[in-house]
Amino acid sequence: MSYRLPFDVPAWTYDQALHQLHSALRFGICPMLETVVDMLAELGNPDLCFESVQIAGTNGKTSTSRYTAAILMGEGYRVALYTSPELVRYNERMEVDGVPVSDEAFAHGIAAATIAGERVNARRSAAGERPYDITEFDTLTVAACVVYAEAGVDVAVLECGMGGRWDATSAVKSTKTVAITGIGLDHMHILGDTLEAIAGEKAAIIKAGRPCVLGVGTATPDSVEDVFLAQCAEEGVEPVLLRPEDLADARGEMHPGTPRAHEDLPHASYRVTRRPARLGLPLVLDVTTPRAAYEGLAAPKPAYQAANIACAVALAEAHLGRVLDAGKLSEAVMGCPTPGRFDMLRSDPPILIDACHNPQSVETFLTAVRDIEPDVSGRPALLCAALADKDCGGMVELLAHEFPCVYVTQTSSARALAAKELAALFREAGADVRGVYPTVAEAVSALDGQAYVACGSITLAGEVAGILR
Repeated sequence: MSYRLPFDVPAWTYDQALHQLHSALRFGICPMLETVVDMLAELGNPDLCFESVQIAGTNGKTSTSRYTAAILMGEGYRVALYTSPELVRYNERMEVDGVPVSDEAFAHGIAAATIAGERVNARRSAAGERPYDITEFDTLTVAACVVYAEAGVDVAVLECGMGGRWDATSAVKSTKTVAITGIGLDHMHILGDTLEAIAGEKAAIIKAGRPCVLGVGTATPDSVEDVFLAQCAEEGVEPVLLRPEDLADARGEMHPGTPRAHEDLPHASYRVTRRPARLGLPLVLDVTTPRAAYEGLAAPKPAYQAANIACAVALAEAHLGRVLDAGKLSEAVMGCPTPGRFDMLRSDPPILIDACHNPQSVETFLTAVRDIEPDVSGRPALLCAALADKDCGGMVELLAHEFPCVYVTQTSSARALAAKELAALFREAGADVRGVYPTVAEAVSALDGQAYVACGSITLAGEVAGILR
């Protein structure tokens, strides 16, 4: 289905597009989808020009989205990918066939979405109705749909920004298949303060007629899984339940407890056959789905990516409704990049970044660190920064004694926790804090020539990558 904008759009530069985004509501979620629905309608519904896959979850959703897109590309489809946040540049959030869209395409999409929002609000004002509060993520999501429709993609893999019920990606009308990777306590001021409440917000993407994969992080506790199964039952959807064959392969991915069997429901499973003994060596796993068994899938990634790869395999298979080509699948998994996820920026001395940013994702990250170097004294230093609206105390408690020494910094995010406050948390936890730096640039400069791991927030991973790459 070809697509053309129904009205003229000014030729903005990339910087103009960024200025527009920065002037929008920077961070938030509005309890309504009509804003995005009306903006897409104003643009002639570009979201109807392609099929889409929607992926929600507290942790693992970006990697699962990347692997799903890579697998579908390997099957010969023209695939778009929508993720957030970016590591270094905004247009990283929108990819077509594995490449971030150009500055020109990005700016064009933002201009189109902005004009659409202005036209919708002008009409609402003329009718005596309150104009919509259009957020940054609303604008980005609508812009992405325009860019993808004009690029002629076959399918778009859409990562939810947060939640699911009111997420802007839920306004896209072409969603065919969904997955939920797992649940953690994140964005509690918006989504709810219990795992069950957060699960309810994410479960809302499960709709009648949409095949659904429930990742390993949805299996426990029982009360959380019950939320998803109740939504599936209400919508008449039979979900595929992803389970590890060995619970040890899901360390850091699941909450405590043993998953129930649910023998009446279809299952997918995975088994890690080889864990990487050092950075650069491959993870090897077998994945079994309701349709097929795929053996010997390898990826130069830490073991925690096994759950995300398996979820993506089951999701891509469900989307296509058929068995995947084993050879193409192997190539797609091996070649899929996961920027900012256990990402080695330099090898001599080793500098590693990871975007873990809450206790659950930190625990997952640490499982990989322990696999590679069991002895704490043999590990590099830790460089940490955090956002104030996260569970900083919970992260510090996990990280404090996992590295021989700690350096603390503060990112440029308006939500950043002050470096001195984070350092105080580490000292209270008994960590050996060697340095406190007010900016990431100063920290990177001070640590030049030293091996370290940078984690604690996505913005820290992005700023370090921006400096060193």
